[in-house]
Amino acid sequence: MARRIGDLPNALARRDEIARRLAGRLPAVFLDYDGTLAPIVRRPADAVISPGMQAAVRRLARRCPVCLVTGRDLTELERLMDVDDLVVAANHGFDISGAAPDGTPLERTPVPVPAALLDQVAGWMRRETAGIEGAAVEPKRASVAVHYRQVREDARPRVARLVAEVVERHPGELRVTPGKLVFELQPAVDWDKGRAVLHLLRALDLSAERAAPVYLGDDVTDEHAFEALDGRGLRVFVGRADDPEVAGRGTSADYALASTGEVERFLGLLADWAVTAHRPSG
Repeated sequence: MARRIGDLPNALARRDEIARRLAGRLPAVFLDYDGTLAPIVRRPADAVISPGMQAAVRRLARRCPVCLVTGRDLTELERLMDVDDLVVAANHGFDISGAAPDGTPLERTPVPVPAALLDQVAGWMRRETAGIEGAAVEPKRASVAVHYRQVREDARPRVARLVAEVVERHPGELRVTPGKLVFELQPAVDWDKGRAVLHLLRALDLSAERAAPVYLGDDVTDEHAFEALDGRGLRVFVGRADDPEVAGRGTSADYALASTGEVERFLGLLADWAVTAHRPSG
């Protein structure tokens, strides 16, 4: 059930409650990137993870499974942070890298990706947005992102109209997933971050009996993962209720963290809890 973001309890303030919820199970941690591990910035290319956050992720990954679930392209994410030995579900889960516990490489593309269609869409959007100052079209392996964070307020409806038009030009082939001042044009297939998380839980043999999924994210696209983990995992929204970009949104998360700084502290707690989960009882 969706709740108002402002009504969510802070995860750090409820650490004892969360520890009880995780007791006896190993955390399996799923992390968004932008707005979760790195702050949102005007130019997405500048969103480099901080050394402290990188260290927190690496420390956690030594103690429990850590998966990055992001709208970023894999090559772009690799430029921004060290992803060695991490499982990555890039392009909203359309492009997966990493290995299963037995070392077997994970299936990279769980669903078909129409590369030719996406190339065509990227070219059309680039031509049509060429006259809109600040608009940026980012082709990815499994989607096309249309950024408008740097577009003037009065020109943003024009970007939205062009996105709607390209979808109309390809009926039944494309869908639009809105994000924070970005439109993601994706193949119209039954796949999203939530389905990607459930797929990874199976592929990594993380049963509900032995692992507790913990998902941290800040964007509309992360709601798919929150919903997929209803009744099974711990869901943490990252951001402030008074942020204009989230105003009026509901969420299926259980808790909130106000900033990437709080995320870094929370990852430290998860690493400590993971050590406890490995200890034999009695």
